[in-house]
Amino acid sequence: MALVPHRFLFRLSYLCQYVKRMPRPKEDRLLDLPEKCRVDNFAAMDAQTNFAQFALAWNELGVGVQIEVRGKSNPPQADASRPRGSDGLTLWLDTRESRASHRGTRFCHQFHFLPTGGGAERDEPAFVQSKINRALEDAPLAAPHSALLRAKTNVKGYLLEAFLPAAVLNGYDPEQHPRLGFYYSVKDEELGEQVLSVGPEFPFWEDPSLWSVLELVR
Repeated sequence: MALVPHRFLFRLSYLCQYVKRMPRPKEDRLLDLPEKCRVDNFAAMDAQTNFAQFALAWNELGVGVQIEVRGKSNPPQADASRPRGSDGLTLWLDTRESRASHRGTRFCHQFHFLPTGGGAERDEPAFVQSKINRALEDAPLAAPHSALLRAKTNVKGYLLEAFLPAAVLNGYDPEQHPRLGFYYSVKDEELGEQVLSVGPEFPFWEDPSLWSVLELVR
């Protein structure tokens, strides 16, 4: 195993495609993002394999995120009261792309999307925003029902789609600030953790300088 992960040696910028028709709350699929919206984390560079497909898109209304997890033997396990310890996706977004700083600002957000673990019976998908550790300032916290969320689960995996309205993204301004900082982590009790770049040997959960760039393009 390399002392320094190969993906740490590159400063990557990802294109985030414009999708006008989203969200679609009255249809079967909330987003149904096309193939061009998929984000490649280049896991093979560090001799790793992925268990989740991750995709992002944007429009003037906000940002859509979609993951599909495959290869499980049991249904996902999640609890909205402890999102980082649950199966699901954590997404970090910085609406000002301030990668020069090692500490979060009021434009840095930490969102958790769980395929289950919400609702009175803990069997509904859940959205949670939490503060970023050691941040200089905290982004405003969104209410649990601020994001649109839809999940389809089975014993082999799940499909999770979410839409973050512009109102929950402090500083979201695609025209003036089309470059965002971002990072993601998909955790699974059976399959492990899939990340955008470096793993837990680097504190990506609190250090925006480790995040990648997301360019909002049409």
